[in-house]
Amino acid sequence: MKIRNILVSQPRPTSEKSPYFELAEKYGLKMDFRPFIKVDPVPAKEFRQQKISILDHTAVVFTARTAINHFFRLCEEMRITVPETMKYFCISEQVALYLQKYIVFRKRKIFHTQSGKLDELVQLMQKHASETFLIPVSDVHKEDLLIKLDEKKIAYTKAVMYCTVSNDFQPDEPFNYDMLVFFSPSGIASLLKNFPNFEQGEIAIATLGPTTAKAVKDAGLRLDVEAPTPEAPSITAALDLFLKENHKANKK
Repeated sequence: MKIRNILVSQPRPTSEKSPYFELAEKYGLKMDFRPFIKVDPVPAKEFRQQKISILDHTAVVFTARTAINHFFRLCEEMRITVPETMKYFCISEQVALYLQKYIVFRKRKIFHTQSGKLDELVQLMQKHASETFLIPVSDVHKEDLLIKLDEKKIAYTKAVMYCTVSNDFQPDEPFNYDMLVFFSPSGIASLLKNFPNFEQGEIAIATLGPTTAKAVKDAGLRLDVEAPTPEAPSITAALDLFLKENHKANKK
């Protein structure tokens, strides 16, 4: 079957120069963007049940902008004034710059990796091992960073500040696609929750990351495109290779 309609389970890119739009134009595709999951806040009342004192910590670790939003939201709800002495450790410069939404950047001690990789973030934290680290996370989160910190014997507190839940489809919402693109196991869980009788048939499934690929296989579904690979380091590169072969085969 020729791929004509693709659903990407992420928000629509803000830049018109996105590689997704380039693929749509290159192969004459209709490409929709619709997250399968959404983030709900953990209310202050529920957060208090974790018995975590934010002000007992001297540093906060952020691996995503969502975590920044919910950290400062909770501080506001709980009427906590974050001291100027608080240090911030971020997975990337992009995440670090997002802090400007909430704090005066030049007055704070902010650290970020150059590579965007967890190993470098752990190294940064090791250099400041005397700090008491707080790590805001979702109720559904990867353990990669926490495992690395445990291996290095770096003390930290994990704080669940937001929840990842299924972004349910409405009864009248169309769902007629030749290909689905997923980025997390939660997306696969949402697909099966929304469509418990889902039959894949000729619908192609693409994934980014090994845990998402595993979730597809564990659900008994067929995985057609997987990234990253040596040939395709990004999901858009992997899609390009697949679509090239798909459209070539359908021209015969």
